[in-house]
Amino acid sequence: MQLPDSHRVIISGGGTGGHIFPAIAIAKALQKAEPGIELLFVGAEGKMEMEKVPAAGFKIVGLNITGIKRELSLQNLKWPLKLMSSLFKARKIIDQFKPQAAVGVGGYASGPLLYIATARKIPSLIQEQNSYPGITNKLLSKRVQKICVAYDKMDRFFPAKNIIKTGNPVRSDILNITGKRSEAALFFELDENKTTLLIVGGSQGARTINECIYKDLAKFSDAGMQVIWQTGVLFHAKAVEAVKNMNYGGIKVFDFISRMDLAYAMSDIVIARGGASTVSELCIVAKPVVLVPLSTAAEDHQTKNCMALVEKNAAIMVKDTDAGTSLVNTILQLSDNKILQQQMIVNIKSLAITDSAERIASEVISMIIN
Repeated sequence: MQLPDSHRVIISGGGTGGHIFPAIAIAKALQKAEPGIELLFVGAEGKMEMEKVPAAGFKIVGLNITGIKRELSLQNLKWPLKLMSSLFKARKIIDQFKPQAAVGVGGYASGPLLYIATARKIPSLIQEQNSYPGITNKLLSKRVQKICVAYDKMDRFFPAKNIIKTGNPVRSDILNITGKRSEAALFFELDENKTTLLIVGGSQGARTINECIYKDLAKFSDAGMQVIWQTGVLFHAKAVEAVKNMNYGGIKVFDFISRMDLAYAMSDIVIARGGASTVSELCIVAKPVVLVPLSTAAEDHQTKNCMALVEKNAAIMVKDTDAGTSLVNTILQLSDNKILQQQMIVNIKSLAITDSAERIASEVISMIIN
């Protein structure tokens, strides 16, 4: 389907990588489908989208909007004023840009922008990454024409007639990691023939996972395993010092891994949180995985994301509260069980959707031309 060059689409949301990277993937898919399309991002001032989106080559405008803190806070008294100012600015942005469609990917900015867009009868779509939606998307679902989801049984939360299962868009570099293990071994300076564990707690790291690995680090070297460990910034120095004291070259520590395609290609087992984007990536790269969901995530949605895999025997889940006593032993037991690993690979691969961004872009385009 082709669009005239004059068509314009607003993509709104952000706050975390789990919202931003899918949004960028959708934008790139729209550009591929119609090179002349005009795109504008709307994010929240001070959030990471204000840096990541321009770095990806797209224009972004910020709203002065935040979430409501769950605990009692004076900051909550300012929230109504921020909401009103964000609605006013969203109205101005829409009047000036004149979009033919609006896309919401979740996050603070998505609410005001999509509220105004739907009030102006602009065709609108939301993309829900998680198996348990946030408040913003629950409210918006009653106003938009299409709801793109990654999990089954989402009609518990959204109008069934508007739901389209598209999966979650992921970074394009991980869509095909086949044949990259030798390159990955050179990149990480590891032995491509040894069992390698990849530990990723998200771009900021995960304290529970980091502490568990730190406490029992010697068990991995004793087992002859290699480790690629993304700690996040706060834990990095502590992890580097621990590895230095071990004098074992098979453990590589990074505050952030820029080449996740190579990290996945090198890994035999992955330890991760339960964010929606992470889960979608793991289905595509099809690795045995132990998930440790963040229990304090809103509505405990990470646990629900993980259970969607666990129920299909596609992953092992260790509760955050149990990780200190069982995470490392669970990893070592899985490493020794090749039959279970193969079963998990087959099961998790069956859940992968590799063209999610293209599916969502197609739905956006169809809203405009129909």
